[in-house]
Amino acid sequence: MIVHSRKRLSIIGGALLTLVCACDRQKPKPEGPYAAEVAQAVPMIEKAIGLKYKAPPKIEMRSKAQVREFVLKQFTEPQAVRDITGQEAAYKRLGMIPDTLNLQAFLTNLLEEQIVGYYDPGTKVLYVVEGAPKDVVGITITHELVHALQDQYISMDSIQKVRDDNDRLSAAQSVLEGQAVYEQISIMLGGSNIAINLPGGWDRIRELIRETQASMPIFAAAPRVIQETLIFPYLSGAEFYRNYKERKPGTLIYKDMPTSTEQIIHPAAFFVNRDSPTKVALGALSNATASYDNDLGEFETRLFLFEHVKDQNEAVRGASGWDGDRYAVVTTPQGPGIAWLTVWDSPVEAGEFFHIAGQAIEKRFDAKPAGAAANTDKSYTTSARSLRLTAAEIQGRSVVIYVDVPRGANTSIIQTSQVRLTQ
Repeated sequence: MIVHSRKRLSIIGGALLTLVCACDRQKPKPEGPYAAEVAQAVPMIEKAIGLKYKAPPKIEMRSKAQVREFVLKQFTEPQAVRDITGQEAAYKRLGMIPDTLNLQAFLTNLLEEQIVGYYDPGTKVLYVVEGAPKDVVGITITHELVHALQDQYISMDSIQKVRDDNDRLSAAQSVLEGQAVYEQISIMLGGSNIAINLPGGWDRIRELIRETQASMPIFAAAPRVIQETLIFPYLSGAEFYRNYKERKPGTLIYKDMPTSTEQIIHPAAFFVNRDSPTKVALGALSNATASYDNDLGEFETRLFLFEHVKDQNEAVRGASGWDGDRYAVVTTPQGPGIAWLTVWDSPVEAGEFFHIAGQAIEKRFDAKPAGAAANTDKSYTTSARSLRLTAAEIQGRSVVIYVDVPRGANTSIIQTSQVRLTQ
């Protein structure tokens, strides 16, 4: 996921405004200062989640200028700069964002557009933006109060500090945002079953979230990977949490958190046969030096494929069976590139990714494999780039290696003898 800052936002508030107006029309609106709204919401949240606040939640106002300062701070801390710079380089090399996009500046403007309120685990305060519509603020307060309760039982700061494991962080965010979205809506429906009692059911919630987000100009202009990774924790996270409540009633999800987007997307991978991701260590590289490394996870692997093949079914098929990955943004003597290794549940699923990733390269670069391409090793050369796709086996596991470097650079960067896989 491109953006990871739990302190940063409640972008979901506006998306649920239409929903709330439809289902809460006959209920009296609370009056008075926000303290009264908090007092009303707290017991409902405690009942819905089954936990009590250890300390009363605090709420303060913030001007738009203060919000922008807050957002800028999130993106100018040394670790954040490293992550954004590395992710920007990776997504550009994978063709998921334009080469001309300044990711830090774009995200700053995007989040400033989106924020209505946010809970800051550093200060333990819920902040509301001055001048925000009152009905949207009411929704936001409920949502962020859930985060305030979460923070008293699981350290959000420690989650934020997870480094170089984007996929695990995305899964954790999906639990936190998913629970907040689900309980927020459930409370507004009087604690009833959302799927049964909401007109249009869960499908309508998905539509409303996407429709409202798309109505925001900066968000609407964002590359697909930014849009989808912003929405994923709210939408897929809420669906995961709904599954959790149905399958494990009365238990606390914080004690058994999912560790990958695969587990968020596929309930069976979490609830039936727990499929924990394989950890990948690339080891020493050849013919290049690494400046940044991280993982994509199943969800972003799917986004990569869809970005180029433009076929959702093929993208889903190509990413299914993902079991771990690691990429390195690299510098060769000829210039920058990327080397990416994915691990698969079976040779069949590795073969499907190998085939569809090859299609993605061909469509993106309008290129064909050089010579008589082998079934396990394909090379492509364009006017500016050299690419290689290799299927291999490491420690008895099926892997696929994707390399994109400047034309003329050596594509033998990841050495299978150096790679270590651990469950």
